Amino acid sequence: MPDDLPSDLPRLEALRTWHALWLKRIDRKVAALRVREAERKRGEQARPPTPDFIVELSIGDGRPPVELHVGGCYAAGKRRRPVDTEEARRLLAAGLRPCTHCEPHHQLGALEQSPP
Repeated sequence: MPDDLPSDLPRLEALRTWHALWLKRIDRKVAALRVREAERKRGEQARPPTPDFIVELSIGDGRPPVELHVGGCYAAGKRRRPVDTEEARRLLAAGLRPCTHCEPHHQLGALEQSPP
């Protein structure tokens, strides 16, 4: 095996110091990534379950409902609140517009309710 390292002690010590510094940097990065991964896993475990249905809310006075969505619908706006199945049925019966993307009225069995 060829010896490609320097033959004098000062340069070998400089190389050893340089590599030790790099090893410390790498170890810090590995530790930080392990902490981040552990936090991500804890966040996934602590995340509340996706509600069955959500109501998108208006920005007006009292924030009235605007549209009904299946929980997790990508088309739901940022102003929303979860609702249970009974409230979702009641809101549809009262004339609340169902989302045309996730079609919550199909999941509720309200097939006769069609979007306006």
